[in-house]
Amino acid sequence: MPHIITHYLPELDEPERSFVGQLTASMSAGDVQQFAFAYRRERKDPQTILILSVIGMVSVPGLQRFVLGQIGIGCLYLFTGGLLLIGTIVDIVNHKELAFNYNRQVARRIASKLLQSRRALSAEGEIPFGADARRVSQGSHRTII
Repeated sequence: MPHIITHYLPELDEPERSFVGQLTASMSAGDVQQFAFAYRRERKDPQTILILSVIGMVSVPGLQRFVLGQIGIGCLYLFTGGLLLIGTIVDIVNHKELAFNYNRQVARRIASKLLQSRRALSAEGEIPFGADARRVSQGSHRTII
């Protein structure tokens, strides 16, 4: 299951694909599917960040930072004209890095929440966790005591 994430998220480019692949390597196929659904909803596309940076250069400085959840820097850019356009130009050049940093945080948060919910359900005895979950999903049932 090393490349199952490419099936669910084919739009990811290489550094992001590797990171998400490592993050989901120990998950079951169902967990990867849930992760992919949530991640696709919350991730930011680098092209969107590029477009917002260009718009920020022309009309609303800092728009890309507001979308990335960086409200303080967004306000700073807004009130200083994108730090006299230098900050906005740097953001245009580094749009992939900005999107990747944001998406990394989103992926970690989603994986953490998914893992916590699985552990809570496993502790209640409703579903198996980890290796036992894989055995149950493959058809060999094992009693958990």
